[in-house]
Amino acid sequence: MLKGVYPAVKKDNTTYYRSSITYHRKHISLGSFSTMEKANAAYLEANHILDSTSLSIHDYVEESPLSFEKWVILINFRDNNIYFGTPIYARPKFFYYYLSPTHVLKFDIDDLFYYSSHKIMKRNGHLFVADYGMQVNILNRHGIRSYSVPGKDFIFQNGDETDFRSENLKIINRYLGVSKILTKGKTKYKAKINLPGYYVIGTYDTEDEAAIAYNKAIDILKRNGNTKNYTPNYLEGLSPAVYADIYARLKVSEKILNYQPTQK
Repeated sequence: MLKGVYPAVKKDNTTYYRSSITYHRKHISLGSFSTMEKANAAYLEANHILDSTSLSIHDYVEESPLSFEKWVILINFRDNNIYFGTPIYARPKFFYYYLSPTHVLKFDIDDLFYYSSHKIMKRNGHLFVADYGMQVNILNRHGIRSYSVPGKDFIFQNGDETDFRSENLKIINRYLGVSKILTKGKTKYKAKINLPGYYVIGTYDTEDEAAIAYNKAIDILKRNGNTKNYTPNYLEGLSPAVYADIYARLKVSEKILNYQPTQK
């Protein structure tokens, strides 16, 4: 048997080969392969990466017997002496997360523990992690709601949409259905809801009031027989009593109060 190679058998009795390497007392699985030669090639390349500081992440080629993810993991372990199970390369104050050789994300070092144990996936243009069996948008960690629109609901201040460091993310609209407007030189907050077709709920002095008005509109529409499943806004820091007081005094558009599901 070639070095770094271990045979294994599938349930259908088919033989395949596992490859692994030990570095700084850490046993690292390199993957499973159909032939002994491919498994050994992965071991030899991993050994070369760990022994040669001249190799960098940018030296990866598609013909490599190792996956790109494993290539990043090994180089980070070699350079930083810390092993992560996800494709992270750590720097002193931030880290890179490599989705591919050309798609690289940047995060604060405070997020290192989370992303070292949560793999980022990309689907329909959105970036998610699997958390307790659910797909969670990575923007949620920064207080940005799922499916928020860049440039409208939040901005990347340096223009780099791969830079998820907190200092680079500025939230414009924190709540569903709420947008900031300027009226007679004063900042106000407009609440709208899709019925379908956007209906204005009202204009309010604070962002929290507009968010609560949106929730109130949902309740009114449900009482009127609307079966659409709206997601209400969640407001942190408000006691139930304060929330109820604001909810009770907020005025809502007559169009919302009188809207019927059959209305065209």
